[in-house]
Amino acid sequence: MRRTTVPALAATLLIALTACGGGSKDTDAKQPTKLTVLAAASLTDVFKTAGAAYEKAHPDTKVTFSFAGSQELAAQVRQGAPADALVTADTKTMDGLKQETDAPATIAKNRLTIATAPGNPRKIEGLADLSKEGLKVVLAAPEVPAGRYSKKVLEAQHVDVHPVSQEPNVRAVLSKVSLGEADAGIVYVTDAAAAKDKVATVTVPDGQNAVASYPAATLKASRHGDAARQFVTWLSSPEAQKILRDAGFQQP
Repeated sequence: MRRTTVPALAATLLIALTACGGGSKDTDAKQPTKLTVLAAASLTDVFKTAGAAYEKAHPDTKVTFSFAGSQELAAQVRQGAPADALVTADTKTMDGLKQETDAPATIAKNRLTIATAPGNPRKIEGLADLSKEGLKVVLAAPEVPAGRYSKKVLEAQHVDVHPVSQEPNVRAVLSKVSLGEADAGIVYVTDAAAAKDKVATVTVPDGQNAVASYPAATLKASRHGDAARQFVTWLSSPEAQKILRDAGFQQP
């Protein structure tokens, strides 16, 4: 009796252990690749939509975004922050990171607009009005792409503006206006569109405007280079481009 039971018990245990081991491998195999993408603050809303679409088409990949001003993102890259891809709101910032990135590709473009309180109570009609005495204007800081573009267009029109504050990213400018802490601010068209119930806009004519380019690149330090390159390439695909256009971005 003992001779027949022991081998049978051993066989049962072996089968059970084999099954457990196989289950562990299956579980490990199902773990998605986790990508961290550093992205300009003006991409906050559209990239959340794009990320969800990408994960639906690529269930083996999980995309996490970290949004900030492009200059802050560049500092993070130089300091070795763990990330896989970078998307900035200007080519100048990206060009300064050639040692840390693969060759970038422009995925979208954008333009500036003037954001005001709903109803435009201060009756702002254009860039020239931003110099009116008593008008509280907020801009992005000069080292921020949106701030650099704003400075460029204001200087070209000989408009002297003394902002009440200079913000670390364009979304902070939008927030100041939407909260009533400023009468007006210069933001991207897409930012104003995302907050259309909280701000009004005054169009800046093309001849007075600036074009912002958004380059995307894989970071050389990425631990998931192939997956990161696949995501960056996807940003130029028809599906991703439609999402960007629907949010108000222009084709690259």
